[in-house]
Amino acid sequence: MSSHDDLKDSLAEVIHGAKLKAKSRGSSIKPAVETLGSACYENGVLPDDLKELIDLVTTSAGNYLDQASLNSIIRNLYPATKVASEIIIKVVACLGHGVLKPSLAIQAALLRWIIMINQIVDGSALSQSYPVLFNLLDTAALRPSLCQLLAMITRRRHVRPHRIQTLLSLSRQTGSDPALTGLLRVFKDYYPEIIVGEATRGKASAFKHPDLQWRERLDEIQSAHAQTSRNANAVQDAFHVARNANGARRAALVPEVHTSHANESSVTLEEIENADGLVKALETIEMPNQLISVLSDPLLQKLLLLRPDAESLQRATNWMVSCAQDLVSGDGESELEGILEIMRDYARATRNLPPVFLSLLSEVLKSWNGRGRASMFEVLSYAPLPSSDFSGLYEAVFQRLEAKVLDGTPNSQLAVLGCYTSLLRNWAVFLLAQPQSSRDSTSSAIPDLVTHVNKLALAVLQTASLPSSASNNNSSNTMAAHSAVLDFYDEASRFASNPQLLRHAQIVIPPPPLVYILHFATSPATVARLCGVLARYKAGFQTAMAGQVGSRKMSDTYSVEYINEFNGFLMDVCNCLWRSRAFNAKDANAHGCLLAGGVVEDLAAYVRGFNLNVVLPSMFTLSASPAFGALATAHLRDVEEVEQGLNGDLEVRHAGPVTKATLAKLARDGGVNLSWDDYRLGVLGHLEDHGMNGVAELMNCTMTTLMKKP
Repeated sequence: MSSHDDLKDSLAEVIHGAKLKAKSRGSSIKPAVETLGSACYENGVLPDDLKELIDLVTTSAGNYLDQASLNSIIRNLYPATKVASEIIIKVVACLGHGVLKPSLAIQAALLRWIIMINQIVDGSALSQSYPVLFNLLDTAALRPSLCQLLAMITRRRHVRPHRIQTLLSLSRQTGSDPALTGLLRVFKDYYPEIIVGEATRGKASAFKHPDLQWRERLDEIQSAHAQTSRNANAVQDAFHVARNANGARRAALVPEVHTSHANESSVTLEEIENADGLVKALETIEMPNQLISVLSDPLLQKLLLLRPDAESLQRATNWMVSCAQDLVSGDGESELEGILEIMRDYARATRNLPPVFLSLLSEVLKSWNGRGRASMFEVLSYAPLPSSDFSGLYEAVFQRLEAKVLDGTPNSQLAVLGCYTSLLRNWAVFLLAQPQSSRDSTSSAIPDLVTHVNKLALAVLQTASLPSSASNNNSSNTMAAHSAVLDFYDEASRFASNPQLLRHAQIVIPPPPLVYILHFATSPATVARLCGVLARYKAGFQTAMAGQVGSRKMSDTYSVEYINEFNGFLMDVCNCLWRSRAFNAKDANAHGCLLAGGVVEDLAAYVRGFNLNVVLPSMFTLSASPAFGALATAHLRDVEEVEQGLNGDLEVRHAGPVTKATLAKLARDGGVNLSWDDYRLGVLGHLEDHGMNGVAELMNCTMTTLMKKP
C-alpha cells in the first residue's frame, strides 16, 4: 500500500471518528490521529486532502475531536503544493467569536500555521482578507499571531487613517501591547509623518518565525513533490533529450533524437544529463541521425546554437521546403496545425524565425483557412527585422494575414493588433541584444510598422465604440480595445525613450484623433496609461533633439511642425487636467483637443445653463474629470480623515468637486486647510499609490512649476 493510501485511510478513519462522541467510539481515535500525522510529516498533504483536513479542524458543529488531536493535525499540515486561496478563506472565516467557531486555542494554532505557509499561498486571499483579520485585533488570545501575520502582509494600500486610529486606541487600552507596537512600527514605515508621539517607543514584538524546523521540513516536502511532479509529467528539460513530449501528432512530424554512428571518443546527445555535461562534451558530441529534430528538441537547439553547422541547418531547411511543397499542393493540409506548433516552439526557444519558415508561411497564407490561428500569430511575431523598409515583409506576409483575418469585427482587429504588438516587442529585444558595434544602424521598418498600425489602432477604437448586437456589454469591448491599443503604444514609446533603441528608428507619434479618444475615456487606467506613453515620447524627443548618430544630427530628422504637433498633445492634456483651461486653442501649439471654436462655445453655453457656478474649462481637471474625479475625492477624504484623527472633529467637510476657490472657503469655514497646489500634488500621489503613475510622469516632465520642484 502506498503512503498516499495510508494517509487516505487514516484521514477517513479520523473524519468518521470525529462525528462520534468519545464514549460512542469502539476504540480510541488517538492511534489514527498519530498515523495521520506521521503520513503528513513524511510526504506532505495534497490539495484535496488538505481541503478535507481544513474542513475538519475549522468545523465545530458535529466535531467531537479533542483539543490535543486537533492541535496534532494542525501541527502536521505540511502542504505538498501551493495552498489555494479557498483554503485561506476557510481559515479566516472560522476566526472570531461564536458557538459554531473553533476554540480560540485552535484559532491561534491556525493563525500560526498561516504565518508559516505565507510564502506558498497561491493568489491574493490574505491581502483580500486584511479587513477581516484587522477587525479581530481586539481578541486578546489571537492578537500576537494576528499582529505578526498583519505585519507580514501589510502594504501601503492597507494603511488607512481609521486603522491607525484603531491601533493607537488599542495600544492605549492594552498598555502598549508589544505585538500592537510592532504592528504600529510597520504602519509608521509607510506614514512616518502621521504616527508620532509615544505610541511606537515602547517594547515591540520581534515577530520571530514560530517554528524554523517546521519550515525546513515544509521546504523539503515541497522540493521533493516538485521533483516528482516533473518526472511524472515528462516536462521537457532543456538539458535532456526530449522523449514523446510533443504528443503523437507532432512526434509523427518531427522524429526524436537518435544517434547511431557514435564512436568511443564521441558522446551522444542521449548521454547528456545537465548543463555541465553539455559544456564538457560540446566539441565531441556526435550529431544525431535526423537533424530535423532540432525543431522540437531543446537540447539539440542549444548544441547547434553553440556549435553552428551549415550542413545541419541546410538539412533542416530541406525538410521545411518539402513541407512547404506538400502544404501548397494541399497534401499536407491536415498537418498544418502540427507544423505551426513546431514552428512556434522553435521560434520561442531560439527567438528567431529562419527565412525558410517565413517563405513557407507566405505560401501557406495564400490558401490558409484559419486553422492554428493562435500559433500562426505567435510564429509571425518572431519575423526578422528587415534591413530596409517594412513594405517587403508586409506584402509577402502581413498583408495576406490581414486579408484572411480582418472581417470588420473588433475581435479580428484586436487579434492582428496583438500580433503587431508582439512583433514590435520582439524587434526591440533583438536590437538590444546586438553588439555595441552594430547599434548605430538604422531601419525604416520600425517607423513604417508604427505608421501602418496607427491606422489599424484608429479602426480598432472606432469599431469598439459602435453598438454591438453580439454583446450587451459594449463598455467591456471598449475597455479591451483601449487596453490593446495602449499595449502597442507602450512598446512604440519605449523605442522613443530608450536611447539604445532610438538610434535605430525615428519617432512616429500616434494620430491626433487616437490621442484625444483615449484622453477622454472614462477609465482612469486608460487615461493614466496614455499620459505615461506621452511622457516617454517627450523624453525621446528631448534625447533626439540633443543627440547625434555618427555624422547625422538626430534633430534633423524631425521638422518643427512635427514637434509642434506632438507638443500640442501635451499642452491640451495639461490644459485639461492641470491648468483648468480645457479646449483652449490660444496657447502656443495648443490644438483645443481638435474641437472647433463654435462647438466649444455651444458646450460652454450648455454648462452655464445649469447655473452650477462652474465653467466648461474646469470640468476636465483632476478634481472633476469623469476619469479621475472619484479618485480625487477619495484623496481629499483621506486627508480629512487624517486631519480629524490628529486634531479632532472637523467643522465642515468638502462636498466636492474641488476647486481653488472652494478649498480657500473650506479653510475659512473650519475645514481642512489645504492649498490648491498641495491638493493637486496629493492627487498625483494618490494615483501613483493606485498604480496610475503616468499622470504624475507627464505633469512632472511637462509643467514648468513641477519640473522646478526638488
